[in-house]
Amino acid sequence: MAEENTYNTTPTLDEIVFENRNKAYGAFDLRTSYRSILTKAFIFGTVLFLVCAITPFVIMKIKQMTAKETTEVNANLIDILPDEPIIEQPKEEEPPPPPPPKEEPKQEVIQNVVPEPVKAPKVETPPPPITKQLETTTGLANQEGVKTPSYTPPPPPPSTGKVQTVEVKPQVSETQVYTEVEQLAEFPGGINKFRSSVQNNFDTGAMDGDEGTVKATITFVVERDGSITDVKAEGSNKTFNAEAVRTVKSVKNKWSPAKINGQAVRYRYRLPLTMQFE
Repeated sequence: MAEENTYNTTPTLDEIVFENRNKAYGAFDLRTSYRSILTKAFIFGTVLFLVCAITPFVIMKIKQMTAKETTEVNANLIDILPDEPIIEQPKEEEPPPPPPPKEEPKQEVIQNVVPEPVKAPKVETPPPPITKQLETTTGLANQEGVKTPSYTPPPPPPSTGKVQTVEVKPQVSETQVYTEVEQLAEFPGGINKFRSSVQNNFDTGAMDGDEGTVKATITFVVERDGSITDVKAEGSNKTFNAEAVRTVKSVKNKWSPAKINGQAVRYRYRLPLTMQFE
């Protein structure tokens, strides 16, 4: 019975190849076990690939579940309050200007012109004839020379005793920052256009949204070439002050500079800013 079972068993390809050979050699073991090893390697590689592919999605989902809820600020609820009028300090009344001086009648000044001396032409007289020369007598005799009229210059014009005064304007400094000028600095299109540019460029996302009414006073220097420098903001909210300074610096249009005696000078400008957040 055992012989029949042995006879009916179909030998494998490895048994046929290694028949009558040393099966204890390592090659026979490798050929008989490589299928199971290959199957295990395929399963392990598939599991490792799936783990690497799913891990980023798992991490993203965990971050979404643990992330803090963001608060959105409704920018449509911002109301821009009308600007308060700037109260200028009353200027001291200047005394009335003195009456213009009366113009004195101009006197024509006649300059003393001395004529240049002109050399008189030399007149040659021919010598007298010999008969006349024989009749002359030698001796000493006084002869009168040619008399020329003496030149007397005219008297100087009478002095009026008045001295003309010339008005000297004060010198304008190119480095000093003025607060009072004859002609104020102007923004192209007017100050309302400058306010609109500041309000449109203001980043409301920097604020929390529940500050209510926020006020600040912005000061800057309009340079002689129309650019602005030394931008500062004074107010109770530091975040609002910083954003206001950034917004004013972002406006690139140049100003028309202030002037004194027709000369461009540096001028410090003051701009109050009020905004409401709900």
